[in-house]
Amino acid sequence: MKKILVIGAGRSTSSLIQYLLFNAEQEGWFITIADQSKELAMKSAKDHERAKAIAFDVNNEEERIRLIDESDLVISMLPAHMHISVAKDCVKYKKHMVTASYVSKEMKELNNNAVNAGVVIMNEIGVDPGVDHMSAMRVIDQIRDKGGKLEAFETFTGGLIAPESDNNPWNYKFTWNPRNVVLAGQGVCKFIQNRKYKYIPYHKLFRRTEIIDIVGHGKFEGYANRDSLQYRSIYGLDDIPTMYRGTLRKPGFCRAWDVFVQLGATDDSYIMDGSESMTHRDFINSFLAYNESDSVELKFKHYLNIRQDDVDMFEKFVWLGIFDNTPVGLSNSTPAQMLQCILEKKLSLEEGDKDMIVMWHRFLYELNGEHKELHSSMVVKGDDPIYTAMAKTVGLPVAIATKMILNGTISTPGVHIPISKEIYEPILNELENYGVHFEEKEVTPSFY
Repeated sequence: MKKILVIGAGRSTSSLIQYLLFNAEQEGWFITIADQSKELAMKSAKDHERAKAIAFDVNNEEERIRLIDESDLVISMLPAHMHISVAKDCVKYKKHMVTASYVSKEMKELNNNAVNAGVVIMNEIGVDPGVDHMSAMRVIDQIRDKGGKLEAFETFTGGLIAPESDNNPWNYKFTWNPRNVVLAGQGVCKFIQNRKYKYIPYHKLFRRTEIIDIVGHGKFEGYANRDSLQYRSIYGLDDIPTMYRGTLRKPGFCRAWDVFVQLGATDDSYIMDGSESMTHRDFINSFLAYNESDSVELKFKHYLNIRQDDVDMFEKFVWLGIFDNTPVGLSNSTPAQMLQCILEKKLSLEEGDKDMIVMWHRFLYELNGEHKELHSSMVVKGDDPIYTAMAKTVGLPVAIATKMILNGTISTPGVHIPISKEIYEPILNELENYGVHFEEKEVTPSFY
């Protein structure tokens, strides 16, 4: 019997664990679900005869080593910075490992040791990164096989609220780790357009957007991800004139979010004095100039250049309750942590809510002397706040990759991401059985 250790039973693991449990008997698996919260792990295990739930602290080295050594494969669904200690133990004890996170510098450095140990360390096998890689490489390889040459590649992904559950002026709810949303885009974004290197500093990021119209689903706005340039070499497109990766939101979100950026409310670099006694209103006012006669609302509008007649814009902030005298309820917190706490009160998924994952690729290429353009899009809706589209598109690729490693379909040792046909083709094919599929459309070519 093959033993699978799943570390982490958070919101992104519901579909992953469901898949593992459903296939456990047929595949000969036993699944140990380990989480800081034993209660959470037990909910995931569902008293399944081929599963057990345990309380687990990944920082407990002795316990971590014991559990890894007892397993054949480890799935780490921990925050990204926690993967490396698990990975090092997996290499040392010759156990395979799967994560949905980006490959870090430290993870890359394990490659030679992983090869020598004969273990597969599969990373970036969620939705973004993951499904984006696989779906893009499938089209790129098809174009190459025809003799075509890529001239531009753009890709955008967004975790959004489904239209039937969209009941707030932000047209958004958290479907992923809220902290990652609050901190998104910090640093400098870099990409290339028509052979010109482009850079967007954080304070300009959310005002440098483009509108993307996806047939049947309406308009979205996209902003740049942090580093698009690294994917030229990863995709074998070192000479491509245009490479751009971004995130999708509904129109109007980015302009409003930029207000928080300009205010300084997304800063995570310092602790706010007196945060333990702050209300929502105090928190906002702490970034505004002192004026004993002007209201917080008036100062907010003036400082952030929100016009009196821009009612829709201002309504977004009123609806969030940022001017209310409600205690935030955090001590020794950064501005980003305070903002996250305020936003979670209004932007969390509620009972009956459905989320939505939207992915869109744009390929410009030359074939037989003719310029062509192809759009590829995926829209997946969740079932409920537990079995979300985010959980489905993150967890199912992880689960399928796990199956392929354990049955020997993926066997090349080392640190990998899913960009080879032998990996992406069977995973994408199986994902179609779960409603994760792409619509492709040839359009009249456009150029910069």
